Amino acid sequence: MPLMDACITAYIPHSGLWRRRPFHPVSNFAAGAIPRLLHSAAASSSAPHASSTLVASATNSAAEPSSTVPFIKLDPNGPLFNDSVGGTPQATRGSLGATILGPNPDLLAPPTTDHGDVSNAKWPFSLSHNRLQSGGWARQENIEVMPIATQMASVNMRLQAGAIRELHWHKTAEWAYVLKGSTQVTAVDQNGKNFIATVNPGDLWYFPPGIPHSLQATDVDPDGSEFILVFDNGAFSEDSTFLLTDWLAHVPAEVLAKNFQTNISAFAHIPAQELYIFPSTPPPVDGSDLPTSPQGVVDMPFAFPLSQMQATTLNGGSVKIVDSRTFPVSQTIAAAEVTVEPGAIRSVELSINKEVFSVLICRQLENFTEGEGRITIFASQSNARTFNYQVSYIPASMGHFVENTGNSTLRFLEIFNSNMFEDISLSNWLALTPPELVKAHLGFDDETISHLSKTKQEVIGPA
Repeated sequence: MPLMDACITAYIPHSGLWRRRPFHPVSNFAAGAIPRLLHSAAASSSAPHASSTLVASATNSAAEPSSTVPFIKLDPNGPLFNDSVGGTPQATRGSLGATILGPNPDLLAPPTTDHGDVSNAKWPFSLSHNRLQSGGWARQENIEVMPIATQMASVNMRLQAGAIRELHWHKTAEWAYVLKGSTQVTAVDQNGKNFIATVNPGDLWYFPPGIPHSLQATDVDPDGSEFILVFDNGAFSEDSTFLLTDWLAHVPAEVLAKNFQTNISAFAHIPAQELYIFPSTPPPVDGSDLPTSPQGVVDMPFAFPLSQMQATTLNGGSVKIVDSRTFPVSQTIAAAEVTVEPGAIRSVELSINKEVFSVLICRQLENFTEGEGRITIFASQSNARTFNYQVSYIPASMGHFVENTGNSTLRFLEIFNSNMFEDISLSNWLALTPPELVKAHLGFDDETISHLSKTKQEVIGPA
Protein backbone atom coordinates (compact mmCIF):
# COMPACT_ATOMS: atom_id res chain seq x y z
CA MET A 1 0.00 0.00 0.00
CA PRO A 2 1.41 3.44 -0.91
CA LEU A 3 2.65 5.48 2.01
CA MET A 4 0.02 8.21 1.68
CA ASP A 5 -2.75 5.60 1.59
CA ALA A 6 -1.36 3.89 4.66
CA CYS A 7 -1.68 6.94 6.88
CA ILE A 8 -4.50 8.94 8.39
CA THR A 9 -4.26 12.64 9.04
CA ALA A 10 -6.03 14.72 11.67
CA TYR A 11 -6.00 18.47 12.29
CA ILE A 12 -6.35 19.66 15.89
CA PRO A 13 -8.30 22.95 16.05
CA HIS A 14 -6.50 25.87 17.76
CA SER A 15 -3.27 23.88 18.00
CA GLY A 16 -1.89 24.40 14.51
CA LEU A 17 -0.95 20.70 14.45
CA TRP A 18 -1.43 18.09 11.77
CA ARG A 19 -0.89 14.51 13.02
CA ARG A 20 -0.19 11.52 10.79
CA ARG A 21 -0.18 7.86 11.81
CA PRO A 22 -0.02 4.54 10.02
CA PHE A 23 -3.51 3.35 9.22
CA HIS A 24 -5.06 -0.04 8.61
CA PRO A 25 -8.66 0.17 7.34
CA VAL A 26 -9.93 -2.55 9.73
CA SER A 27 -7.74 -2.84 12.78
CA ASN A 28 -7.33 0.88 13.32
CA PHE A 29 -11.05 1.54 13.28
CA ALA A 30 -11.71 -1.49 15.47
CA ALA A 31 -9.13 -0.36 17.97
CA GLY A 32 -10.35 3.21 18.00
CA ALA A 33 -7.22 4.57 16.33
CA ILE A 34 -8.78 7.87 15.33
CA PRO A 35 -10.01 8.83 18.82
CA ARG A 36 -6.58 7.93 20.25
CA LEU A 37 -4.88 9.95 17.56
CA LEU A 38 -7.00 13.00 18.32
CA HIS A 39 -6.46 12.59 22.06
CA SER A 40 -2.71 12.21 21.82
CA ALA A 41 -2.38 15.10 19.42
CA ALA A 42 -4.51 17.35 21.59
CA ALA A 43 -2.46 16.45 24.64
CA SER A 44 0.72 17.52 22.92
CA SER A 45 -0.70 20.69 21.37
CA SER A 46 0.97 22.84 24.00
CA ALA A 47 4.35 21.18 23.62
CA PRO A 48 7.08 22.91 21.56
CA HIS A 49 7.40 21.62 18.01
CA ALA A 50 9.87 22.42 15.28
CA SER A 51 7.58 22.06 12.29
CA SER A 52 4.38 20.42 11.04
CA THR A 53 3.66 18.65 7.78
CA LEU A 54 0.44 18.85 5.75
CA VAL A 55 -0.39 15.38 4.45
CA ALA A 56 -3.27 14.46 2.14
CA SER A 57 -5.98 12.37 3.76
CA ALA A 58 -6.83 8.93 2.44
CA THR A 59 -10.03 8.94 0.40
CA ASN A 60 -12.21 6.33 -1.21
CA SER A 61 -14.97 7.79 -3.38
CA ALA A 62 -16.00 4.65 -5.23
CA ALA A 63 -19.68 3.71 -4.91
CA GLU A 64 -20.69 0.57 -3.08
CA PRO A 65 -22.18 -2.32 -5.10
CA SER A 66 -25.57 -1.41 -6.56
CA SER A 67 -27.49 -3.50 -4.04
CA THR A 68 -26.37 -1.15 -1.25
CA VAL A 69 -27.06 2.07 -3.17
CA PRO A 70 -30.65 3.30 -2.73
CA PHE A 71 -32.75 3.69 -5.85
CA ILE A 72 -34.15 7.06 -6.89
CA LYS A 73 -37.60 7.96 -5.58
CA LEU A 74 -40.51 8.08 -8.01
CA ASP A 75 -42.56 10.53 -5.93
CA PRO A 76 -44.09 13.38 -8.01
CA ASN A 77 -41.91 16.48 -8.11
CA GLY A 78 -43.92 18.73 -10.41
CA PRO A 79 -44.38 22.46 -9.86
CA LEU A 80 -46.80 23.22 -7.06
CA PHE A 81 -47.79 26.76 -8.00
CA ASN A 82 -49.28 28.11 -11.22
CA ASP A 83 -52.34 29.98 -12.50
CA SER A 84 -54.55 26.90 -12.23
CA VAL A 85 -53.79 26.21 -8.56
CA GLY A 86 -55.67 28.28 -6.00
CA GLY A 87 -54.65 29.30 -2.52
CA THR A 88 -51.50 30.85 -1.12
CA PRO A 89 -48.18 29.22 -2.07
CA GLN A 90 -46.37 27.67 0.88
CA ALA A 91 -42.87 26.34 1.41
CA THR A 92 -44.03 22.76 1.79
CA ARG A 93 -43.75 19.63 -0.30
CA GLY A 94 -45.52 16.67 1.27
CA SER A 95 -44.19 16.31 4.81
CA LEU A 96 -41.20 18.53 4.09
CA GLY A 97 -40.86 22.23 4.90
CA ALA A 98 -43.20 24.58 6.75
CA THR A 99 -45.45 27.54 5.99
CA ILE A 100 -43.91 31.01 5.79
CA LEU A 101 -45.02 34.58 5.21
CA GLY A 102 -44.12 36.58 2.11
CA PRO A 103 -43.38 33.63 -0.18
CA ASN A 104 -41.37 33.59 -3.39
CA PRO A 105 -43.05 30.81 -5.41
CA ASP A 106 -40.02 30.35 -7.64
CA LEU A 107 -37.94 28.86 -4.86
CA LEU A 108 -40.40 27.88 -2.14
CA ALA A 109 -40.80 24.17 -2.76
CA PRO A 110 -38.13 22.83 -5.12
CA PRO A 111 -38.24 19.20 -6.24
CA THR A 112 -36.65 16.78 -3.79
CA THR A 113 -34.24 15.87 -6.60
CA ASP A 114 -32.51 19.23 -6.05
CA HIS A 115 -29.37 18.82 -3.98
CA GLY A 116 -26.12 20.48 -3.00
CA ASP A 117 -25.01 23.88 -4.19
CA VAL A 118 -25.41 25.48 -7.61
CA SER A 119 -24.61 29.14 -8.17
CA ASN A 120 -27.58 31.37 -8.94
CA ALA A 121 -28.39 30.88 -12.62
CA LYS A 122 -31.55 33.00 -13.02
CA TRP A 123 -32.17 36.71 -13.22
CA PRO A 124 -35.35 38.68 -13.94
CA PHE A 125 -34.78 41.94 -15.80
CA SER A 126 -37.29 43.49 -13.39
CA LEU A 127 -34.51 43.48 -10.77
CA SER A 128 -31.97 45.18 -13.04
CA HIS A 129 -31.25 48.87 -12.71
CA ASN A 130 -33.07 50.67 -15.52
CA ARG A 131 -31.23 53.52 -17.23
CA LEU A 132 -33.95 56.03 -18.17
CA GLN A 133 -33.34 58.44 -21.06
CA SER A 134 -35.48 60.89 -22.99
CA GLY A 135 -36.48 58.54 -25.76
CA GLY A 136 -36.21 55.15 -24.06
CA TRP A 137 -34.47 52.99 -21.50
CA ALA A 138 -32.02 50.11 -21.09
CA ARG A 139 -31.44 47.51 -18.38
CA GLN A 140 -28.81 44.82 -18.34
CA GLU A 141 -27.72 41.46 -16.92
CA ASN A 142 -24.03 40.58 -16.57
CA ILE A 143 -21.63 39.06 -14.05
CA GLU A 144 -22.35 41.88 -11.61
CA VAL A 145 -25.84 40.50 -10.97
CA MET A 146 -25.36 36.87 -12.09
CA PRO A 147 -21.70 35.90 -11.48
CA ILE A 148 -22.15 32.46 -13.05
CA ALA A 149 -22.75 34.11 -16.48
CA THR A 150 -19.10 34.53 -17.42
CA GLN A 151 -19.38 34.16 -21.21
CA MET A 152 -22.48 36.16 -22.14
CA ALA A 153 -24.33 39.28 -21.00
CA SER A 154 -27.68 40.70 -22.06
CA VAL A 155 -29.45 44.06 -22.38
CA ASN A 156 -33.19 44.73 -22.69
CA MET A 157 -33.66 48.04 -24.54
CA ARG A 158 -36.72 50.11 -25.46
CA LEU A 159 -36.78 53.00 -27.96
CA GLN A 160 -39.72 55.32 -28.54
CA ALA A 161 -40.74 55.86 -32.16
CA GLY A 162 -37.93 57.81 -33.82
CA ALA A 163 -35.59 57.51 -30.85
CA ILE A 164 -31.95 56.66 -31.55
CA ARG A 165 -29.41 54.50 -29.74
CA GLU A 166 -26.55 56.67 -30.86
CA LEU A 167 -23.75 55.65 -33.21
CA HIS A 168 -21.41 53.41 -31.21
CA TRP A 169 -19.29 50.28 -31.19
CA HIS A 170 -18.18 47.55 -28.79
CA LYS A 171 -15.18 45.37 -28.07
CA THR A 172 -17.58 42.43 -28.17
CA ALA A 173 -20.02 41.18 -30.79
CA GLU A 174 -23.65 42.28 -30.50
CA TRP A 175 -26.54 39.89 -31.29
CA ALA A 176 -30.16 41.02 -31.08
CA TYR A 177 -33.71 39.68 -31.22
CA VAL A 178 -36.54 42.15 -31.83
CA LEU A 179 -39.46 41.75 -29.42
CA LYS A 180 -41.75 44.52 -30.64
CA GLY A 181 -41.86 47.15 -33.37
CA SER A 182 -39.27 47.73 -36.09
CA THR A 183 -35.71 49.02 -35.79
CA GLN A 184 -33.55 50.55 -38.50
CA VAL A 185 -29.93 49.43 -38.11
CA THR A 186 -26.94 50.98 -39.86
CA ALA A 187 -23.26 49.97 -39.97
CA VAL A 188 -20.02 50.44 -41.90
CA ASP A 189 -17.29 47.78 -42.08
CA GLN A 190 -13.51 48.01 -42.31
CA ASN A 191 -13.66 48.03 -46.13
CA GLY A 192 -15.89 51.10 -46.32
CA LYS A 193 -18.94 49.03 -47.22
CA ASN A 194 -22.19 49.95 -45.52
CA PHE A 195 -25.36 48.21 -44.38
CA ILE A 196 -28.79 49.71 -43.71
CA ALA A 197 -31.87 47.59 -42.97
CA THR A 198 -35.13 47.57 -41.04
CA VAL A 199 -35.39 44.64 -38.63
CA ASN A 200 -38.88 43.50 -37.65
CA PRO A 201 -40.36 41.56 -34.68
CA GLY A 202 -38.82 38.10 -34.43
CA ASP A 203 -35.84 39.09 -36.60
CA LEU A 204 -32.14 39.30 -35.69
CA TRP A 205 -29.11 41.49 -36.19
CA TYR A 206 -25.45 40.81 -35.44
CA PHE A 207 -22.49 43.20 -35.46
CA PRO A 208 -18.97 41.76 -35.12
CA PRO A 209 -16.63 43.35 -32.56
CA GLY A 210 -15.50 46.85 -33.50
CA ILE A 211 -18.11 47.46 -36.24
CA PRO A 212 -19.65 50.94 -35.68
CA HIS A 213 -23.43 50.91 -35.87
CA SER A 214 -26.65 52.62 -34.80
CA LEU A 215 -30.21 51.64 -33.88
CA GLN A 216 -33.33 53.72 -34.47
CA ALA A 217 -36.97 52.84 -33.83
CA THR A 218 -39.31 53.39 -36.75
CA ASP A 219 -42.88 54.62 -36.34
CA VAL A 220 -44.41 51.54 -38.01
CA ASP A 221 -45.48 50.71 -34.44
CA PRO A 222 -46.51 53.90 -32.60
CA ASP A 223 -44.87 52.49 -29.46
CA GLY A 224 -41.47 52.31 -31.16
CA SER A 225 -39.42 49.16 -30.62
CA GLU A 226 -38.06 46.85 -27.93
CA PHE A 227 -35.36 44.19 -28.27
CA ILE A 228 -33.02 41.85 -26.44
CA LEU A 229 -29.26 42.29 -26.98
CA VAL A 230 -26.74 39.53 -26.21
CA PHE A 231 -22.97 40.08 -25.97
CA ASP A 232 -20.32 37.36 -26.04
CA ASN A 233 -18.64 38.44 -22.79
CA GLY A 234 -20.19 38.15 -19.35
CA ALA A 235 -18.28 41.23 -18.12
CA PHE A 236 -19.85 43.44 -20.82
CA SER A 237 -21.49 46.63 -19.56
CA GLU A 238 -23.82 48.77 -21.63
CA ASP A 239 -22.43 51.76 -19.73
CA SER A 240 -18.94 51.28 -21.16
CA THR A 241 -19.62 51.27 -24.90
CA PHE A 242 -17.74 53.55 -27.28
CA LEU A 243 -20.10 56.40 -28.22
CA LEU A 244 -19.70 58.86 -31.10
CA THR A 245 -20.65 61.98 -29.11
CA ASP A 246 -18.48 60.99 -26.16
CA TRP A 247 -15.52 60.45 -28.51
CA LEU A 248 -15.80 63.74 -30.39
CA ALA A 249 -16.30 65.67 -27.15
CA HIS A 250 -12.81 64.53 -26.19
CA VAL A 251 -11.02 65.41 -29.44
CA PRO A 252 -9.68 68.99 -29.76
CA ALA A 253 -11.89 71.02 -32.11
CA GLU A 254 -8.94 72.07 -34.25
CA VAL A 255 -8.10 68.40 -34.82
CA LEU A 256 -11.67 67.77 -35.91
CA ALA A 257 -11.42 70.72 -38.32
CA LYS A 258 -8.30 69.22 -39.88
CA ASN A 259 -9.84 65.74 -40.06
CA PHE A 260 -13.06 66.88 -41.75
CA GLN A 261 -11.39 69.68 -43.77
CA THR A 262 -13.83 72.35 -42.64
CA ASN A 263 -14.09 75.40 -40.43
CA ILE A 264 -13.79 74.90 -36.67
CA SER A 265 -17.15 76.62 -36.17
CA ALA A 266 -18.85 73.55 -37.68
CA PHE A 267 -18.29 71.72 -34.39
CA ALA A 268 -19.86 74.28 -32.06
CA HIS A 269 -22.93 72.08 -31.49
CA ILE A 270 -21.25 68.79 -30.67
CA PRO A 271 -22.75 67.66 -27.34
CA ALA A 272 -20.40 68.06 -24.39
CA GLN A 273 -21.46 64.66 -23.08
CA GLU A 274 -22.84 61.44 -24.51
CA LEU A 275 -26.39 61.25 -25.85
CA TYR A 276 -26.73 57.44 -25.48
CA ILE A 277 -30.50 57.30 -26.24
CA PHE A 278 -32.27 60.41 -27.51
CA PRO A 279 -35.49 61.36 -29.37
CA SER A 280 -35.47 62.17 -33.07
CA THR A 281 -37.59 62.08 -36.22
CA PRO A 282 -38.48 58.55 -37.35
CA PRO A 283 -36.60 57.34 -40.43
CA PRO A 284 -38.58 57.34 -43.70
CA VAL A 285 -40.44 54.08 -44.27
CA ASP A 286 -39.71 54.07 -48.00
CA GLY A 287 -35.94 54.11 -47.40
CA SER A 288 -35.44 57.27 -49.44
CA ASP A 289 -32.27 59.34 -49.19
CA LEU A 290 -30.22 56.46 -47.80
CA PRO A 291 -26.49 56.78 -48.53
CA THR A 292 -24.76 54.31 -50.81
CA SER A 293 -21.10 53.37 -50.66
CA PRO A 294 -18.89 53.33 -53.77
CA GLN A 295 -17.40 50.16 -52.26
CA GLY A 296 -20.84 48.57 -52.14
CA VAL A 297 -22.74 46.84 -49.32
CA VAL A 298 -21.15 44.51 -46.77
CA ASP A 299 -20.27 41.02 -47.97
CA MET A 300 -22.42 39.31 -45.33
CA PRO A 301 -25.67 40.98 -44.17
CA PHE A 302 -25.80 42.05 -40.54
CA ALA A 303 -29.53 41.18 -40.24
CA PHE A 304 -31.46 37.93 -40.56
CA PRO A 305 -35.27 37.52 -41.09
CA LEU A 306 -35.87 34.80 -38.50
CA SER A 307 -39.56 35.71 -38.43
CA GLN A 308 -39.84 34.43 -42.00
CA MET A 309 -38.08 31.11 -41.34
CA GLN A 310 -40.31 28.05 -41.36
CA ALA A 311 -40.32 26.47 -37.92
CA THR A 312 -39.70 22.74 -37.57
CA THR A 313 -42.84 21.29 -36.02
CA LEU A 314 -42.21 18.70 -33.31
CA ASN A 315 -44.25 16.54 -30.96
CA GLY A 316 -44.93 19.08 -28.23
CA GLY A 317 -43.67 22.27 -29.85
CA SER A 318 -41.46 23.75 -32.54
CA VAL A 319 -37.97 25.09 -33.12
CA LYS A 320 -36.15 27.52 -35.40
CA ILE A 321 -32.37 27.23 -35.35
CA VAL A 322 -30.09 29.95 -36.69
CA ASP A 323 -26.29 29.88 -36.62
CA SER A 324 -23.38 30.59 -38.97
CA ARG A 325 -24.74 28.03 -41.44
CA THR A 326 -27.78 30.22 -42.11
CA PHE A 327 -26.56 33.60 -40.76
CA PRO A 328 -22.88 33.55 -41.82
CA VAL A 329 -21.77 36.78 -40.15
CA SER A 330 -22.82 35.47 -36.70
CA GLN A 331 -19.56 33.80 -35.74
CA THR A 332 -19.85 33.93 -31.93
CA ILE A 333 -23.58 33.51 -31.26
CA ALA A 334 -25.96 30.71 -32.31
CA ALA A 335 -29.57 30.50 -31.24
CA ALA A 336 -32.90 28.75 -31.38
CA GLU A 337 -36.41 30.11 -30.97
CA VAL A 338 -38.28 27.32 -29.19
CA THR A 339 -41.95 26.79 -28.41
CA VAL A 340 -43.09 24.18 -25.89
CA GLU A 341 -46.75 23.26 -25.48
CA PRO A 342 -48.35 22.71 -22.05
CA GLY A 343 -47.07 19.50 -20.47
CA ALA A 344 -44.17 19.19 -22.93
CA ILE A 345 -40.44 19.74 -22.36
CA ARG A 346 -37.39 21.01 -24.17
CA SER A 347 -35.59 17.67 -24.08
CA VAL A 348 -33.17 16.76 -21.30
CA GLU A 349 -29.81 17.55 -22.83
CA LEU A 350 -26.26 18.73 -22.37
CA SER A 351 -24.39 21.36 -24.34
CA ILE A 352 -21.02 20.62 -25.93
CA ASN A 353 -18.52 22.77 -24.05
CA LYS A 354 -20.60 25.89 -24.72
CA GLU A 355 -22.50 28.13 -22.33
CA VAL A 356 -26.28 28.45 -22.82
CA PHE A 357 -28.16 31.70 -22.30
CA SER A 358 -31.94 31.36 -22.20
CA VAL A 359 -34.49 34.19 -22.35
CA LEU A 360 -38.26 33.92 -22.17
CA ILE A 361 -39.79 35.99 -24.96
CA CYS A 362 -42.17 38.77 -23.93
CA ARG A 363 -45.63 39.13 -25.40
CA GLN A 364 -45.88 42.06 -27.78
CA LEU A 365 -48.75 43.79 -25.99
CA GLU A 366 -48.01 42.94 -22.37
CA ASN A 367 -44.96 43.14 -20.17
CA PHE A 368 -45.18 39.47 -19.26
CA THR A 369 -43.28 36.45 -20.42
CA GLU A 370 -45.03 34.22 -22.94
CA GLY A 371 -45.85 31.12 -20.92
CA GLU A 372 -44.33 29.70 -17.75
CA GLY A 373 -41.30 27.45 -17.55
CA ARG A 374 -38.89 25.85 -15.15
CA ILE A 375 -35.34 24.65 -15.61
CA THR A 376 -33.30 22.08 -13.73
CA ILE A 377 -29.51 22.35 -13.96
CA PHE A 378 -27.35 19.33 -13.08
CA ALA A 379 -23.85 20.50 -12.12
CA SER A 380 -22.24 17.09 -11.33
CA GLN A 381 -21.26 15.73 -7.89
CA SER A 382 -24.98 15.45 -6.93
CA ASN A 383 -25.46 19.21 -7.31
CA ALA A 384 -28.74 20.21 -8.96
CA ARG A 385 -31.05 23.21 -8.85
CA THR A 386 -34.54 23.87 -10.24
CA PHE A 387 -36.12 27.28 -10.77
CA ASN A 388 -38.68 29.27 -12.74
CA TYR A 389 -37.04 31.94 -14.83
CA GLN A 390 -37.09 34.92 -17.16
CA VAL A 391 -33.38 34.93 -17.97
CA SER A 392 -31.19 31.94 -17.17
CA TYR A 393 -27.60 30.92 -17.77
CA ILE A 394 -26.36 27.34 -18.01
CA PRO A 395 -22.58 26.79 -17.84
CA ALA A 396 -20.94 24.51 -20.39
CA SER A 397 -21.57 20.75 -20.14
CA MET A 398 -24.20 21.00 -17.39
CA GLY A 399 -27.26 18.82 -17.99
CA HIS A 400 -30.57 20.66 -18.16
CA PHE A 401 -34.13 20.78 -19.46
CA VAL A 402 -36.92 23.35 -19.84
CA GLU A 403 -40.46 22.30 -18.89
CA ASN A 404 -43.68 24.14 -19.69
CA THR A 405 -45.39 24.46 -16.31
CA GLY A 406 -48.27 26.68 -17.42
CA ASN A 407 -51.45 26.40 -19.46
CA SER A 408 -50.29 28.25 -22.58
CA THR A 409 -47.49 27.93 -25.12
CA LEU A 410 -44.03 28.64 -23.69
CA ARG A 411 -41.74 30.50 -26.09
CA PHE A 412 -38.09 31.23 -25.37
CA LEU A 413 -34.69 31.84 -26.92
CA GLU A 414 -31.84 29.40 -26.38
CA ILE A 415 -28.54 31.11 -27.15
CA PHE A 416 -25.05 29.56 -27.39
CA ASN A 417 -21.71 31.39 -27.35
CA SER A 418 -20.68 29.57 -30.50
CA ASN A 419 -20.97 29.82 -34.26
CA MET A 420 -22.87 26.50 -34.27
CA PHE A 421 -25.99 25.38 -32.43
CA GLU A 422 -24.99 22.01 -30.96
CA ASP A 423 -26.26 19.89 -28.09
CA ILE A 424 -26.61 16.22 -27.11
CA SER A 425 -30.00 14.72 -26.26
CA LEU A 426 -30.09 12.36 -23.27
CA SER A 427 -32.56 10.03 -24.97
CA ASN A 428 -30.53 10.02 -28.18
CA TRP A 429 -27.31 9.27 -26.26
CA LEU A 430 -28.85 6.29 -24.47
CA ALA A 431 -30.61 4.98 -27.61
CA LEU A 432 -27.28 4.85 -29.45
CA THR A 433 -25.45 3.14 -26.57
CA PRO A 434 -25.47 -0.70 -26.33
CA PRO A 435 -28.71 -1.64 -24.51
CA GLU A 436 -27.02 -3.96 -22.03
CA LEU A 437 -24.73 -1.13 -20.99
CA VAL A 438 -27.70 1.16 -20.38
CA LYS A 439 -29.49 -1.59 -18.43
CA ALA A 440 -26.41 -2.12 -16.25
CA HIS A 441 -26.43 1.56 -15.30
CA LEU A 442 -30.12 2.36 -14.96
CA GLY A 443 -31.97 -0.94 -14.61
CA PHE A 444 -34.17 -0.26 -17.66
CA ASP A 445 -36.27 -3.08 -19.05
CA ASP A 446 -36.67 -3.80 -22.77
CA GLU A 447 -39.86 -1.79 -23.09
CA THR A 448 -38.20 1.31 -21.65
CA ILE A 449 -35.24 0.82 -23.97
CA SER A 450 -37.67 0.70 -26.90
CA HIS A 451 -38.91 4.21 -26.07
CA LEU A 452 -35.45 5.76 -26.45
CA SER A 453 -35.23 7.80 -29.64
CA LYS A 454 -32.37 7.26 -32.08
CA THR A 455 -33.31 10.56 -33.69
CA LYS A 456 -32.57 13.68 -31.67
CA GLN A 457 -35.72 15.39 -30.42
CA GLU A 458 -35.46 19.06 -29.50
CA VAL A 459 -38.95 19.13 -27.95
CA ILE A 460 -40.85 16.19 -26.46
CA GLY A 461 -44.62 16.09 -25.90
CA PRO A 462 -46.39 14.84 -22.78
CA ALA A 463 -45.92 11.12 -22.03
